[in-house]
Amino acid sequence: MKKPYLIAALCTLSLTQAQAAGLYLYEIGSEDLGLASAGAAARAMDSSTIFSNPAGLTRIDGDRVDTGLQLLFGNTSYHITDGVASGDDPGNVLQPFPGGSLFYSHSVNERLKIGLGFWGNFGLALHYGDWAGSALVKDATQLALTIQPTIAYRLNDQWSIGGGIGINYGYFALNRSTARGEALENDHDWEPNLRVGLLFEPNTATRFGLNYASQAKYDFQINPNVTFQLPATGQIHNISIPLETQVNAPQQLMLSAYHQVAPEWAIMGNVGWQDWSAFNHNQSAIYGEVIASKPLYQDTLHLAVGAQYQANSQWRYNFGMAYDSSMYKDQSQGVLTTPSGETWRFGTGLTYQLDQVSTLGFAAEYARVQSNKAPNHLFGGEFDTGHLYFLSSQYSRKF
Repeated sequence: MKKPYLIAALCTLSLTQAQAAGLYLYEIGSEDLGLASAGAAARAMDSSTIFSNPAGLTRIDGDRVDTGLQLLFGNTSYHITDGVASGDDPGNVLQPFPGGSLFYSHSVNERLKIGLGFWGNFGLALHYGDWAGSALVKDATQLALTIQPTIAYRLNDQWSIGGGIGINYGYFALNRSTARGEALENDHDWEPNLRVGLLFEPNTATRFGLNYASQAKYDFQINPNVTFQLPATGQIHNISIPLETQVNAPQQLMLSAYHQVAPEWAIMGNVGWQDWSAFNHNQSAIYGEVIASKPLYQDTLHLAVGAQYQANSQWRYNFGMAYDSSMYKDQSQGVLTTPSGETWRFGTGLTYQLDQVSTLGFAAEYARVQSNKAPNHLFGGEFDTGHLYFLSSQYSRKF
């Protein structure tokens, strides 16, 4: 969230920010992954358009099911450099994280289409382990799942509209070290959001798509009191962390274009915006003292380009790259448990037509996330450049 791209963190528990942004991903285990999301709101080639642009359902004939599985893994390491705490660094905090999606579309008639989407594109698993700050966070897992009923209508040969209500379920689990051993806390929350889209097709080779998604917030209740003892001095710190932590998915807008330049080749691209600056109006609690937090976040820009090559009636190849600017105003003023920065994505994939009604696809994507510093009295340090890898497989069937 996603996005832009907190590619490496989800845990919003922090000593300096009560309400931090969460992890929002474009990757949902569909063909989009191999294109680095390029053309997402305009391509509308399968029922996963429920996520990327609901209006695109008008291009899907009959009944169709698209399903995908995905795995995220990589390296995002944190090192204590400025804090007074001594002890082990957590090192790589990123744990392998699975994902998936299921989409179904149905043609009521030539103009009216309905569909149902189920996906998870928001969340991550972090393992800090037995590091110097294990009293704050040792393990953290958060995920969000969305179910979205969708409707789309073709106004005429060129214009289509569509929309859906997302029913979002969020889950948060936090494991910490205490004097009595490990303590696990968890909570969940439900939150709706709106997704609407517009599709314009000036001719059979070209289309433009516009997709808007409203903000979604997840509120999780945790125990606010943490007692930490510095190993070197024995000094005890009674830290009051916020009672409510939030993981947010910002409102966002995506404009995409798709053009078939030849029977074998198509090119596509995106321009997008995400409203991360909306999360600057928060308060923070540091050592029990509530203070006004300074604006950490800024709106982000998304750009992507991609191409498809239809080698023959059975094989299609995808290529794409994308750029997302950093949600942080200053990379030296980040949040301890929220590494983020400008992100470059590079994807490739292929689909194979198994028979007249079914296809199988595979895709891979690499994401490089800018390093950032996290100033903090006890555990201040730096996150190295993040390297993330996505693998996915997809299966589609027409009925």
